[in-house]
Amino acid sequence: MPESGDSSIDNLWREYARIFRDWDDLMIARWMAQTLGQFESRTWRLSHPLMGSYRLACQVVQDRGLKLNRLVTVPGAYAVAECCSQPMLPLLTRDIVESGLVCQHCGGTAVTFDDLPERAKPAIRDWSDRYAPVHQVAHWDDRERKVSKNYDKAFENAALKAEELLKEAGTEIAPLLLGIYPTIVWEDQDECLDVVPEDIVLCP
Repeated sequence: MPESGDSSIDNLWREYARIFRDWDDLMIARWMAQTLGQFESRTWRLSHPLMGSYRLACQVVQDRGLKLNRLVTVPGAYAVAECCSQPMLPLLTRDIVESGLVCQHCGGTAVTFDDLPERAKPAIRDWSDRYAPVHQVAHWDDRERKVSKNYDKAFENAALKAEELLKEAGTEIAPLLLGIYPTIVWEDQDECLDVVPEDIVLCP
Protein backbone atom coordinates (compact mmCIF):
# COMPACT_ATOMS: atom_id res chain seq x y z
CA MET A 1 0.00 0.00 0.00
CA PRO A 2 1.47 3.41 -0.92
CA GLU A 3 2.34 5.91 1.76
CA SER A 4 -0.23 8.63 2.32
CA GLY A 5 -0.15 11.51 -0.13
CA ASP A 6 -2.18 13.40 -2.73
CA SER A 7 -1.66 11.26 -5.83
CA SER A 8 -4.45 9.43 -7.61
CA ILE A 9 -3.13 6.06 -6.44
CA ASP A 10 -3.27 7.24 -2.82
CA ASN A 11 -6.87 8.28 -3.34
CA LEU A 12 -7.63 4.86 -4.80
CA TRP A 13 -6.18 3.08 -1.77
CA ARG A 14 -8.20 5.31 0.52
CA GLU A 15 -11.27 4.22 -1.41
CA TYR A 16 -10.26 0.58 -0.97
CA ALA A 17 -9.92 1.13 2.78
CA ARG A 18 -13.49 2.37 3.08
CA ILE A 19 -14.84 -1.16 3.58
CA PHE A 20 -12.75 -1.54 6.75
CA ARG A 21 -13.76 1.86 8.06
CA ASP A 22 -17.39 0.77 7.74
CA TRP A 23 -16.81 -2.30 9.95
CA ASP A 24 -17.13 -2.16 13.72
CA ASP A 25 -14.13 -2.89 15.92
CA LEU A 26 -14.96 -6.52 16.59
CA MET A 27 -15.66 -7.32 12.95
CA ILE A 28 -12.36 -5.90 11.72
CA ALA A 29 -10.43 -7.61 14.53
CA ARG A 30 -12.00 -10.98 13.71
CA TRP A 31 -11.17 -10.59 10.04
CA MET A 32 -7.55 -9.71 10.83
CA ALA A 33 -7.13 -12.63 13.24
CA GLN A 34 -8.55 -15.03 10.67
CA THR A 35 -6.30 -13.60 7.96
CA LEU A 36 -3.23 -13.96 10.17
CA GLY A 37 -4.11 -17.63 10.37
CA GLN A 38 -4.12 -17.80 6.57
CA PHE A 39 -0.75 -16.06 6.42
CA GLU A 40 0.90 -18.50 8.81
CA SER A 41 3.77 -20.78 7.72
CA ARG A 42 4.39 -18.95 4.44
CA THR A 43 6.40 -16.08 3.02
CA TRP A 44 4.36 -13.38 1.31
CA ARG A 45 5.08 -10.76 -1.29
CA LEU A 46 4.40 -7.26 -0.06
CA SER A 47 2.38 -6.69 -3.22
CA HIS A 48 0.05 -9.68 -2.72
CA PRO A 49 -3.57 -8.46 -2.80
CA LEU A 50 -4.41 -10.17 0.49
CA MET A 51 -1.41 -8.55 2.15
CA GLY A 52 -2.46 -5.20 0.73
CA SER A 53 -5.94 -5.67 2.19
CA TYR A 54 -4.47 -6.60 5.55
CA ARG A 55 -2.31 -3.48 5.57
CA LEU A 56 -5.35 -1.35 4.87
CA ALA A 57 -7.06 -2.95 7.87
CA CYS A 58 -3.92 -2.24 9.94
CA GLN A 59 -4.20 1.43 9.09
CA VAL A 60 -7.81 1.57 10.27
CA VAL A 61 -6.94 -0.30 13.48
CA GLN A 62 -4.06 2.08 14.16
CA ASP A 63 -6.29 5.10 13.53
CA ARG A 64 -8.80 3.76 16.06
CA GLY A 65 -6.16 2.85 18.63
CA LEU A 66 -7.30 -0.77 18.82
CA LYS A 67 -5.27 -3.72 20.14
CA LEU A 68 -6.18 -6.95 18.42
CA ASN A 69 -5.31 -9.22 21.33
CA ARG A 70 -7.76 -7.33 23.55
CA LEU A 71 -10.62 -7.91 21.12
CA VAL A 72 -10.03 -11.39 19.69
CA THR A 73 -7.88 -14.46 20.08
CA VAL A 74 -4.92 -14.05 17.75
CA PRO A 75 -3.33 -17.26 16.37
CA GLY A 76 -0.91 -18.51 19.01
CA ALA A 77 2.14 -18.55 16.74
CA TYR A 78 2.19 -14.75 16.60
CA ALA A 79 4.20 -13.07 19.34
CA VAL A 80 3.35 -9.53 20.40
CA ALA A 81 5.50 -6.89 18.69
CA GLU A 82 7.19 -4.55 21.16
CA CYS A 83 6.82 -1.56 18.84
CA CYS A 84 3.01 -1.43 18.95
CA SER A 85 1.75 -4.45 20.93
CA GLN A 86 0.12 -5.92 17.82
CA PRO A 87 0.81 -9.40 16.41
CA MET A 88 4.31 -9.75 14.98
CA LEU A 89 4.07 -9.48 11.19
CA PRO A 90 7.54 -8.49 9.96
CA LEU A 91 8.61 -7.12 6.57
CA LEU A 92 12.01 -7.84 5.04
CA THR A 93 13.36 -4.88 3.03
CA ARG A 94 16.68 -3.99 1.42
CA ASP A 95 17.39 -1.82 4.49
CA ILE A 96 17.21 -4.70 6.93
CA VAL A 97 20.71 -4.17 8.36
CA GLU A 98 19.94 -0.53 9.20
CA SER A 99 16.20 -0.75 9.89
CA GLY A 100 15.65 -4.37 10.92
CA LEU A 101 12.38 -6.11 10.14
CA VAL A 102 9.58 -3.58 9.70
CA CYS A 103 6.26 -3.95 11.52
CA GLN A 104 3.31 -4.17 9.14
CA HIS A 105 0.96 -2.76 11.79
CA CYS A 106 2.73 0.48 12.71
CA GLY A 107 5.66 0.84 10.32
CA GLY A 108 8.21 0.82 13.14
CA THR A 109 11.05 -1.61 13.73
CA ALA A 110 9.63 -4.95 14.79
CA VAL A 111 13.02 -6.67 15.15
CA THR A 112 16.44 -5.03 14.93
CA PHE A 113 19.15 -6.68 12.87
CA ASP A 114 21.14 -7.35 16.05
CA ASP A 115 18.19 -9.30 17.47
CA LEU A 116 17.88 -11.60 14.47
CA PRO A 117 19.02 -15.21 14.93
CA GLU A 118 22.80 -15.48 14.63
CA ARG A 119 22.61 -18.27 12.08
CA ALA A 120 20.64 -16.08 9.67
CA LYS A 121 22.69 -12.90 9.96
CA PRO A 122 25.62 -13.71 7.62
CA ALA A 123 23.41 -14.53 4.63
CA ILE A 124 21.15 -11.54 5.28
CA ARG A 125 24.07 -9.13 5.64
CA ASP A 126 25.72 -10.51 2.50
CA TRP A 127 22.48 -10.04 0.53
CA SER A 128 22.01 -6.51 1.87
CA ASP A 129 25.63 -5.60 1.09
CA ARG A 130 25.19 -6.79 -2.49
CA TYR A 131 21.92 -4.91 -2.89
CA ALA A 132 23.13 -1.56 -1.56
CA PRO A 133 25.43 -0.56 -4.48
CA VAL A 134 22.86 -1.78 -6.99
CA HIS A 135 20.15 0.43 -5.50
CA GLN A 136 22.56 3.34 -5.18
CA VAL A 137 22.81 3.60 -8.98
CA ALA A 138 19.37 5.24 -8.92
CA HIS A 139 20.81 7.97 -6.67
CA TRP A 140 24.10 8.70 -8.44
CA ASP A 141 25.01 12.38 -8.61
CA ASP A 142 26.03 14.14 -11.82
CA ARG A 143 29.71 13.26 -11.39
CA GLU A 144 29.00 9.58 -10.97
CA ARG A 145 26.68 9.60 -13.98
CA LYS A 146 29.35 11.22 -16.12
CA VAL A 147 31.98 8.73 -14.98
CA SER A 148 29.72 5.87 -16.05
CA LYS A 149 29.64 7.36 -19.59
CA ASN A 150 26.30 5.66 -20.23
CA TYR A 151 24.01 6.17 -17.28
CA ASP A 152 20.95 4.79 -19.01
CA LYS A 153 22.74 1.49 -19.53
CA ALA A 154 24.06 1.47 -15.96
CA PHE A 155 20.52 2.12 -14.68
CA GLU A 156 19.10 -0.68 -16.82
CA ASN A 157 21.75 -3.12 -15.61
CA ALA A 158 21.11 -2.12 -12.00
CA ALA A 159 17.38 -2.69 -12.44
CA LEU A 160 18.00 -6.17 -13.85
CA LYS A 161 20.34 -6.98 -10.98
CA ALA A 162 17.78 -5.67 -8.47
CA GLU A 163 15.21 -8.04 -9.95
CA GLU A 164 17.58 -10.95 -9.32
CA LEU A 165 18.31 -9.84 -5.77
CA LEU A 166 14.64 -9.31 -4.91
CA LYS A 167 13.87 -12.77 -6.23
CA GLU A 168 16.66 -14.07 -3.99
CA ALA A 169 15.08 -12.24 -1.06
CA GLY A 170 11.81 -14.08 -1.64
CA THR A 171 13.21 -17.52 -2.36
CA GLU A 172 16.31 -17.70 -0.15
CA ILE A 173 16.51 -14.92 2.43
CA ALA A 174 12.93 -14.70 3.72
CA PRO A 175 12.69 -18.51 4.20
CA LEU A 176 15.66 -18.31 6.59
CA LEU A 177 13.39 -16.46 9.01
CA LEU A 178 10.30 -18.58 8.51
CA GLY A 179 9.85 -20.81 11.53
CA ILE A 180 11.43 -18.18 13.74
CA TYR A 181 8.49 -15.95 12.84
CA PRO A 182 5.20 -17.49 11.67
CA THR A 183 5.05 -15.27 8.59
CA ILE A 184 7.58 -13.20 6.68
CA VAL A 185 6.60 -10.50 4.20
CA TRP A 186 9.24 -9.49 1.66
CA GLU A 187 9.53 -6.36 -0.45
CA ASP A 188 9.16 -7.24 -4.12
CA GLN A 189 9.75 -3.89 -5.79
CA ASP A 190 12.27 -1.08 -6.03
CA GLU A 191 10.54 2.13 -7.10
CA CYS A 192 13.83 4.00 -7.45
CA LEU A 193 14.99 1.55 -10.12
CA ASP A 194 11.54 1.21 -11.69
CA VAL A 195 11.34 -2.44 -10.63
CA VAL A 196 7.74 -3.49 -10.09
CA PRO A 197 6.35 -6.72 -8.58
CA GLU A 198 5.51 -8.22 -11.94
CA ASP A 199 9.21 -8.09 -12.83
CA ILE A 200 9.94 -10.59 -10.05
CA VAL A 201 8.95 -13.95 -11.52
CA LEU A 202 9.13 -16.80 -9.02
CA CYS A 203 7.46 -19.49 -11.09
CA PRO A 204 6.70 -20.03 -14.80
